[in-house]
Amino acid sequence: MELFTTPPIQEKELTRSTEILRALAHPLRMRILEFIDQNEMINVNKIYSSLRLEQSITSQHLRILRQAGLVETERRGKFIHYRLKYGKLKHTMAAILAYEKAIQPQQKAGGAANG
Repeated sequence: MELFTTPPIQEKELTRSTEILRALAHPLRMRILEFIDQNEMINVNKIYSSLRLEQSITSQHLRILRQAGLVETERRGKFIHYRLKYGKLKHTMAAILAYEKAIQPQQKAGGAANG
């Protein structure tokens, strides 16, 4: 029986990847990201009022997205505006696709050995 062999992952990179994927895994955060994407840059008041969310809930989810590095903020007067960090999103997607490609041959070999 052959075990899966993948390149070693550094603990810091693994922790960071986990934060990003956890941030992306929540349906409400995905709605918020989609809404920001449709508007390029938008203030927090418009986000929660347009999506019909409570301000506190919206702020909690935006904090998680900020900590994961998926959005950035810009203060304009008394309002904070959000925009997506497309580079981080592209990097995350590329990493997921590379990992998937790397494990596919191993999964096929494991399936053939078991089947």
